[in-house]
Amino acid sequence: MSAVFPAASSGSTPPLPALDRRLGPLDGAAIVVSNVIGSGIFLVPAFVAQLVPHPWAMVAVWVAGGALAFAGAMAYAELAALRPRAGGEYVYLREAFGPLAAFLTGWTSFVAGFAGAIAASAVGLAGYLSRFLPMAGDTTPLVTLPLGVLDLVVSPQALVAIAVIAALSGVHILGVGPGRIVQNLLAGTKVALLVAFVVLGFGFGDGHLAHFTAGGAVTPGLWVLALIPVMFSYAGWNAATYVAEEVRDPGRNVPLALGLGTVAVVVIFLFLNLLYIYALPVAEFAAVDARVVDAAADRLFGPVVASPVAAASVVMLAASISAMVMAGPRVYFAMARDGQFPAMAARVDPRFRTPSVAIVAQGVWAALLVLSGRFEQLVEYTGFAVVLFAGVAVASLFVLRRRHPHEPRPFRAWGYPVAPFVFVVASLLIVLNALWRSPATSGAGLLVIAAGVPIYLLMRRSRLGRG
Repeated sequence: MSAVFPAASSGSTPPLPALDRRLGPLDGAAIVVSNVIGSGIFLVPAFVAQLVPHPWAMVAVWVAGGALAFAGAMAYAELAALRPRAGGEYVYLREAFGPLAAFLTGWTSFVAGFAGAIAASAVGLAGYLSRFLPMAGDTTPLVTLPLGVLDLVVSPQALVAIAVIAALSGVHILGVGPGRIVQNLLAGTKVALLVAFVVLGFGFGDGHLAHFTAGGAVTPGLWVLALIPVMFSYAGWNAATYVAEEVRDPGRNVPLALGLGTVAVVVIFLFLNLLYIYALPVAEFAAVDARVVDAAADRLFGPVVASPVAAASVVMLAASISAMVMAGPRVYFAMARDGQFPAMAARVDPRFRTPSVAIVAQGVWAALLVLSGRFEQLVEYTGFAVVLFAGVAVASLFVLRRRHPHEPRPFRAWGYPVAPFVFVVASLLIVLNALWRSPATSGAGLLVIAAGVPIYLLMRRSRLGRG
């Protein structure tokens, strides 16, 4: 594929809609940080500690996961610099493996990957907000709409969650400028809160260095197994590629955004895990049922921090939702330009220069998932698909290097071919492990992905019919 956008000539099809390049490297890095730092780092350390009950071995798992994430980010950096278009891996899979593979990653992103995660985060935000506004967490049904296979339940909690989705969707419809300001403010606040928590925890918290010397035996097999939840926690390091079409000088700034964002996340994750160990012995926080950050904060500072932690959680979840609201629609926008999504989603708002219809479509679907209560199932079913499609996208780097060996590359992936190869192998092993250990859940996820095939065929038939 020599060009993504066909040039217009007299009597030819007009150019496809494009977005304005107004984002810089720090804007892209903020999107990465907000996408990655979500509930994973607050929940997953307990699972990792169960598998790896030794403090330094556990930290080593997070280091290894961070190295894999960085390897993936560098591969994506080359791909994004080579094809600086909206859509992320949708663009790379389309060129390397064809339109069906690309459609399936976009389909999964719309049905569950972004919308499901947005719904889950919005409901979680409402739950934390209920500490200050009890009504926000009230799940009492106000109205129930039976739809046969499922019911849509309107509750105060659902209305708060939908209001959050609508508000942040509205911000990002109003333009890249307002969206960038809100996103950077939320991301900066999130990082500042986490840095303050780490500094205050080590400086004034009631922790013990002795926790770093106490631990159980670690087997190599379980250590490798612990990489699976860690890699899920790092998911989102590729977020800047979704907005590559809106980044100035993408050959330089998208790789810079991916590198800065991923390194920042890895450093924050490592210090948070060190603080968790400082606050609680590994054996103790391995048994934590709730978020480890809550248990660690309670141990370090006492129950007086419960309200500040809840307030910080509201801000951090809002930052994650904002980043996903911004990134996801660029996938559907790219699909619509290719005729693989309803054509209206390719519309660029003439005033705000944003893919407004795609943003609205994602917001409506996320709201329906909130009302149906099925978002947790969808996210659980398709969780492995995040790793699957990331691995396939990195594999596309090898295909495009072979297919276009002489094409100018503003950026070349560091560590090629070893680093991307290791990433692809690790992703494959994680997916196979998910299929082996959770065949029912993973099988349901495969069905969700496979459900996109007839949709793709219908879209293709409709496109050929118009042509």
